[in-house]
Parts: sequence; structure tokens; C-alpha cells
Amino acid sequence: MNPKATVLDEAAIRRALTRISHEIIEKNKGIDDVVLVGIKTRGVPIAQRLKDKIQEIEGKDLPDGELDITLYRDDLTPQHEKAEPELKATNISADIDGKKVILVDDVLYTGRTVRAAMDALIDHGRPDQIQLAVLVDRGHRELPIRADFVGKNVPTSQNEVVTVHLDEIDEYDEVKIYEK
Repeated sequence: MNPKATVLDEAAIRRALTRISHEIIEKNKGIDDVVLVGIKTRGVPIAQRLKDKIQEIEGKDLPDGELDITLYRDDLTPQHEKAEPELKATNISADIDGKKVILVDDVLYTGRTVRAAMDALIDHGRPDQIQLAVLVDRGHRELPIRADFVGKNVPTSQNEVVTVHLDEIDEYDEVKIYEK
């Protein structure tokens, strides 16, 4: 793959997450009954950063969790099934019944990951509302899903790949577009 453009650098990611944090607080009129749930893998550190920023702003603890969607994906082919999918632990310590759950992911593309995440989430309880926060929305939806909170809209072609690198996983922060 050939690098095409850097979409967000470390400072731009920080600014986007600060803005999303304020939007979450504003839309929900505070953080009462709000639970942040990161979709593994890169949604988890993004959710943690949002949690830290919201706690800094509001001065209150915010319940959070991590969601593994591996078994809920609709793209596991017979080839994938032979090589047992790698399961990661789901950890949602807060009760989500009757809460506003904000799913957090790095990139919104076809919407299939979010659909799988909603299925997985419903197996843990019945929230009053599910909202979606993403760092990057690149378009090309296959399902009628939209994000409530977006760090950056990045129009892309089907021949491009958006990669998100986060310090917690990759040891640096950056969002890039590559051509296939």
C-alpha cells in the first residue's frame, strides 16, 4: 500500500476527541446514565481518552467498558471458521439497562462492525439509547448506520484504506490514508 495523506496527527486527534467529549456532554445534558463502551481493538483506547476528558470537564466518574464483537461479525467465512477466530474479553462492569450507551470505534466504514457491536451489546442488557462516537467517518455505508459524534469526516474511495495508529497500541498517534 502506498501512503496518500496524513489525515490527523497527534494534536488533531487530541482536538477531535476534546470536541467529541464536549458534544457528548451537551447532547446528553451531562453524563448521568451515560456509559462509554469501546469496540475492540482501537475503540477501547479512544473510549478511555474520551472518559478521561469528560471526567476532567464534569468532575465525575464515568462508567465504561470494552466490547469484543468477534462472534457477532457477519463476515466470518468458512475459511475463517477453520482458523478459530481470536476472542478478546468483553468487560462491561456497569449495568447498561436503562442507560445511554455510547459505542466508540476508530473508523466508521460499511457499518457492519457497529451492527455487530449493537448485537453484542444487547446480549449484555437493554440500554434506553445507543449512540455512536467515531474518530473517522469515511463513508461507503452498506447498512443504515450513522455516527452521532465524529472526529473527522474523510471522503474516501473504495481503493483507499484508512489506518488509525494510537499511542496505547502503536506507540504513536496518527490517521493516514493509503492507496491499495
